Amino acid sequence: MRPLRIGIIGSGVATAREADLARAAGATVARAGAIVVCGGMGGVMQAASEGAADEGGTVVGILPGSDAAGAASAVTIPIPTGLGEARNVLVARASEAVVAIAGEWGTLSEAAFCRKFGIPVIGLASRLPEGVTDETADGAVEAAERALELAAGRRARPA
Repeated sequence: MRPLRIGIIGSGVATAREADLARAAGATVARAGAIVVCGGMGGVMQAASEGAADEGGTVVGILPGSDAAGAASAVTIPIPTGLGEARNVLVARASEAVVAIAGEWGTLSEAAFCRKFGIPVIGLASRLPEGVTDETADGAVEAAERALELAAGRRARPA
C-alpha cells in the first residue's frame, strides 16, 4: 500500500513557536511512514520538511516557481509548477489530510480547497477564520496523529 500523504501548510514566515510546531508535526508524520506534502518554501513549510527529514521521511514540495532549486533544503522531491499561488490547489489535492499551522492568505486558500474537496483540515496555532478548519489540536503530535487517522479513515471508505 502506498504511504499516506499528509499536508502541512502554513505561513511562509514563521515564529520560533510555529516552526517548532511544524518541525514536530513533520517528524510525527515521517515516523508514521507517511509523506509530508507542502508548498516547499520557507517558514512552516521549511520547518515541517526539516522535522520529516530528521526522521528519514519523504517530503514532497509543490513549488510556486519553475526552478526546483528554490525548494527548502530538506524537501526530498521538489515539484516546480510555474503556477505561482495557483499551486495551492495542487498542495490540497495531493494531501489526504492537512495540518494548518498559523497561516495567512495562501494557507487560507489551501485550507479552502481542502474543505471543497472533502480533505480534513486540523488547525494548530491557526490564524485561519472560524469554520475553515474541521477541528483544532492543542499540540503538534496530536494534530499530526489526528491527520494520519483521518487520512487512513478516508482510504478505508469505499469509493
